[in-house]
Amino acid sequence: MTHIKKLIISFIICLFATVSLFSFDVDTAFNEEDFLIDTLWQKIEKLSLGKRPKVALVLGGGGARGIAHIGVLRAICKERIPVDLVIGTSVGSIVGAFYCAQVPFEKMYDLAKQINVGTFSDINYISLLDMLLTDNLFSNKKLEKYINNVIGDIRFDELKISLICVATDLNTGERILLREGSVAFAARASSTIPGIFKPVEYMQRYLVDGGLTENVPVNVAKIFDCDVIIAVAVAPDITKNNIDTAFGTLMQTIYIQGMMFDQYNLDVADIVIRPNVGSLSVLDFKNAYPSIDEGFAATKKVIKNIKKIIIDKTKEKYLIE
Repeated sequence: MTHIKKLIISFIICLFATVSLFSFDVDTAFNEEDFLIDTLWQKIEKLSLGKRPKVALVLGGGGARGIAHIGVLRAICKERIPVDLVIGTSVGSIVGAFYCAQVPFEKMYDLAKQINVGTFSDINYISLLDMLLTDNLFSNKKLEKYINNVIGDIRFDELKISLICVATDLNTGERILLREGSVAFAARASSTIPGIFKPVEYMQRYLVDGGLTENVPVNVAKIFDCDVIIAVAVAPDITKNNIDTAFGTLMQTIYIQGMMFDQYNLDVADIVIRPNVGSLSVLDFKNAYPSIDEGFAATKKVIKNIKKIIIDKTKEKYLIE
């Protein structure tokens, strides 16, 4: 029996005893479970890591759809959910870097309004023509500079909250976990779409988007002994994707491959948050801003369950002392 169930039973017994003793009416709309969760949560908030479970937040890839992560994080903070480790793939790495560096949400909102493809790449009409004529890939070096401008030239060991960025070794297919050195460099490597952007060189490896190996890297949280895993999936509705172009066909191939891995990974998570952003294309940053609200709304729906899981995985002695 979980802590909450045992405490609910105790609470109900005490409640009926009080009603019988003092003979006053009890509001039938009163929710005993909500009352106990709120009461116990006040205790959880005061517990340090070690006395409460280690919580990981896993932010999946999805291009423009990943703007919804900002809303998820806003809800997590508003409800005072502890986050000890953030693991991100692609855009999840970028938003995760902002969060772990404690960029104010107001600034994140402003950035989401302004961002476009030109913000993080050299894609333009001239470079497109060059790519067609020479087969040269685009550079996303601009993305690293952009992230540096937002968070500063910060290193992983300087972050307020631990972060891991997931990338893929294009030569071997290995999943690469970046958690040392420059945060901006790691987030850029994790977000390098293969076939579009040049691979990022790192320690004699050529790194591209982490979504090739693990788009929602839940299993990484298991490696680092996290007790509660909250995963955020911003998957597309693949039936609505445009497959009439080379880029559209490439992205559809990546999506189909990734969906198989994602489902397996998401089954391992304690909570999965799914913002309603499936109709948004990967590069449609112009229309991505409203997805922040979708992320916030999707998170609010599961906040109670998140708290219950954290409470149930906390040792009872810390809840009653």
